[in-house]
Amino acid sequence: CKGHTLAGYVIMPNHVHILLHYTGKEKNLNILIGNGKRFMAYEMLRGLQSKGAYELLTKLQKAVQFKDVQKGQKHCFWKDSFEVKECRTETFLLQKLHYMHNNPVSGKWKLASSSLAYLHSSALFYFNGRQQLFAVKHYRELLDWEHMYE
Repeated sequence: CKGHTLAGYVIMPNHVHILLHYTGKEKNLNILIGNGKRFMAYEMLRGLQSKGAYELLTKLQKAVQFKDVQKGQKHCFWKDSFEVKECRTETFLLQKLHYMHNNPVSGKWKLASSSLAYLHSSALFYFNGRQQLFAVKHYRELLDWEHMYE
């Protein structure tokens, strides 16, 4: 991904958490996120079409704004926004990583008995080092130790 590295993720039913080591090179963050959302939307569209999920596909078509229909968009998978939390310290990074990994098992979700049992996450990688759905690099390999504690 052009020098950017995935360090953690959790895929939820209606949102995604990503811990990304973003180098700031090549493309700006908005373009990088937009391209990622587009790629995921095409994959989800193919999956829904192959499963014959026509009712859901119709809802996704009806959710497209008029201005986006004029641009050729046929389905709406995402809200236009995303939230960025820059991790400048290891403490803050770990707080975000723990929050992400615990999201599927806390609050209203209760999608698994533990964060390690939730398969759409990098939590198991951080527990046993084995890659899951997407290859991640351990955050410690990505830290800029010279600037982390300034």
